[in-house]
Amino acid sequence: MAIRFLTSGESHGKCLNAIIEGIGSGYYLDLDFINNELANRQKGKGRGGRMKIETDTIEIKSGVRFQKTTGAPICIEIKNRDFENWKIPMSTEAFDFEALDENAKREIEDKIKEKEISRIRPGHADFAGAIKYHHKDIRDVLERSSARETATRVAVGAICQDILRKFKITGEAKTLSVGGKETEKEIDEIIEFAKKEGESLGGEVEIRFKNLPVGLGSFVHWDRRLDGRLAGALMSIPAVKAVEIGLGKGVAEHFGSRVHDEIFLTEKESENHTVTRKTNNAGGIEGGMTNGEEIVIRLSMKPIPTMRKPLNSINIKTKTEETAHFERADTCAVEALGTVALNMASIVILDAFFEKFGPDNFDETMENFKNYGKYAKKL
Repeated sequence: MAIRFLTSGESHGKCLNAIIEGIGSGYYLDLDFINNELANRQKGKGRGGRMKIETDTIEIKSGVRFQKTTGAPICIEIKNRDFENWKIPMSTEAFDFEALDENAKREIEDKIKEKEISRIRPGHADFAGAIKYHHKDIRDVLERSSARETATRVAVGAICQDILRKFKITGEAKTLSVGGKETEKEIDEIIEFAKKEGESLGGEVEIRFKNLPVGLGSFVHWDRRLDGRLAGALMSIPAVKAVEIGLGKGVAEHFGSRVHDEIFLTEKESENHTVTRKTNNAGGIEGGMTNGEEIVIRLSMKPIPTMRKPLNSINIKTKTEETAHFERADTCAVEALGTVALNMASIVILDAFFEKFGPDNFDETMENFKNYGKYAKKL
């Protein structure tokens, strides 16, 4: 693996951080592009009040000089503006509740109520997380398991996407459906209905990447197959329950002659030919490797587990049946999923790209990429 990254931070903590390793030197970073991707994550129909508080931008702490990478690990930070309202409830230091003034006590009581933080939300990490880490206060689970963490992934992915663009590899995301609805009018209507009813909605998005060279990934070991790596990264996004590449589950419904993409030659010059296909059911990946066609991936997202219309659940402290806890949340975040997925996939694709062409410095990577392009054209 050429690229590794770790993130840290909680939803209402001071900040979100990431350390990225494996990006070489000489890669100029377009900060406007990166911050625009972060802004895109916050957009979309059905987003909640948190998006009015936060304006996500990255601050690069290390690994970049004069806007070019140095080859050292890159450290980035995204501040949580809402932390101003959570300084005491999310304090990293111990404090004596009784010694606090009345205003501070009220702030804690408003944010940390005995009953609320022990009521588990079906579909969230609350139950398994509380059992696994022996927490009595599920805020210690929900703060890190919150999808707020995906802001950091988008920042890391936007850096990777920006680098891929230097090699004319570009990606895009679009919403296919929300709650089974496909047209913009239908989507607007069902989101408004869900808001009124205290419900939440999931949906389906599609991401595409074009201009990829043939041969990223490998068939020689299971963990080097690009489709497996992409599926794993995309399934790790909160609320994603299915990932399909190309025709996806549709491959089970047709004869092989309808599924596999036939190959043709188009003569451009007397000595050079170009491989063409009339279909792309494989979604740009065959045998765990890119085949030169567009990568096409669809993701299905479940409705957000936090709802104003709470489901039946239990209280882990009182061991009684109660309704689930409500924490401020979106009605729908399908459009945001497209941005998160696009950038998570960019990390995996750049990782495979660097494996093929080397990550150490931009000039060497570009030279290797161009030389391979000349070789690949010879067929």
